[in-house]
Amino acid sequence: MHKLLFTALFSMCLSGLVSGWVTYINLGLGPGFIKHWGLAYLNAWPMAFLTAYVLAAPIITLTKKLLKESSS
Repeated sequence: MHKLLFTALFSMCLSGLVSGWVTYINLGLGPGFIKHWGLAYLNAWPMAFLTAYVLAAPIITLTKKLLKESSS
């Protein structure tokens, strides 16, 4: 349950920030910004959640391996 909740919260934050930033870069802060940001967020979050959930374990393993090698 911890992994599921963490992944949901983390991916929601990351999707919000990245979709907001990319929407701002592409459209600026003009009329409709919030609407476009919201749509981008709704499209981005499911993939961010799935990616974070699936890749968490391999990334943790890789991080440990890299840190072990760098301390040698």
